[in-house]
Amino acid sequence: MISFLTQSIRMSSAFLFGSTGEIITEKSGHLNLGIPGVMCMGAIGGATGASIYISTLSDISQISPFLAILLPLLCSLLFSAFMGVLYSFLTVSLRANQNITGLALTTFGSGFATFLNTIINKNGFNEVSEIYLHLFGFYDKLGWFGELFFSYGIMVYLAIAVAICTSVILNKTKTGLKLRAVGENPATADAVGINVSRTRYLSTVIGSAIAGLGGLFYLFDMQNGSWPYTGPIESLGWLSIAIVIFSVWKPSISIFSSIVFGVLYRLPNFMSSAALNVKALLGALPYLITIIVLIFTSISGSKNVQPPASLGLNYFREDR
Repeated sequence: MISFLTQSIRMSSAFLFGSTGEIITEKSGHLNLGIPGVMCMGAIGGATGASIYISTLSDISQISPFLAILLPLLCSLLFSAFMGVLYSFLTVSLRANQNITGLALTTFGSGFATFLNTIINKNGFNEVSEIYLHLFGFYDKLGWFGELFFSYGIMVYLAIAVAICTSVILNKTKTGLKLRAVGENPATADAVGINVSRTRYLSTVIGSAIAGLGGLFYLFDMQNGSWPYTGPIESLGWLSIAIVIFSVWKPSISIFSSIVFGVLYRLPNFMSSAALNVKALLGALPYLITIIVLIFTSISGSKNVQPPASLGLNYFREDR
C-alpha cells in the first residue's frame, strides 16, 4: 500500500505542474488547450538540455548532480515558455480564436517533440534520471514514514512549493489582484490602467513554463529517462486541464486534487487481478469526476467556484 501511495504521489506531481500553470493562465482569461503540447515541449526541452550537457563530458561518471538538474530544467522552461509566447502572439496580438489556437499548439508540440526525439543523443539519460529520483538519501532509515514523505526527487517538492507560492501570489498580492481583475473584466481593468495585453502575455508564458515542467518530471522521474511516445504526456496534459476544473481554479486545492487524480490514474495498474472492464471503468474515473464537478460548478450560484468571467474571450480595446 505504501508503494502504491508513493507512486501515486509521484504521478500527481506531473498533474500539479500542469494544473498550476494552467490556473495562472486561465486566471488572466486565457483558456489554453495547448497544455498537452506544452508538456510535450517541456519534456523534449529537458531531454535536449540533458543531451547537450552529457555531450560536453568525456566520461559519463563526471556528471554533476547540480548541472544535470539545472540545465534540463532551464531548457524545459525555455521550450515550454516559447509555446506560451506563440499562443499569446496568436491570441492577443493576432486575435486568433483561443480554442483553435490551443488545439493547434497541442498538435504542434506533440509533433515537434516526436521529431526532435529522433535526432538527440539519449546516452546517459538513465544516469541523469537517477539524480531526479531521490532528494533525501536517509529516507529508507525512517521506515514507512520516510518512504511516504521523503523518498521523492526534488521536483515533487518543487511542484508543491510552486502551487503554494502561486496561491499566495494570486490571493495576497497586488500582482495577483491585477491578474484576477483582467480575467474577470478586462475592460474595467484596462480603464483603471492595467495593461491587459502585457498581463495576459506574462501569465500565459509563466503558466506554460510551469506546465512544461510536468513533462520534464514525467520523462526523468516516471520514465527513468526513456522517451515514450507522446500519447502518455498528452494525456497528462488533458487531465491537468481537468484538474483545474476539479480544483475550482484554486492552486491550493489543486495539490489535493492532483493527488486524487494520481491515485485514480495508478489504481488500474495496482489492481492487476481485476477484470478488464473493471480496469477500464477505473481508468475513466478521473474524467467522470471532472464532469460531475463541472456540472456542480455550473449550477452553483457561488462565485467562488466559477471560472473567470472572461475565460476564453479575446479582448479588443476598441470595443470597450
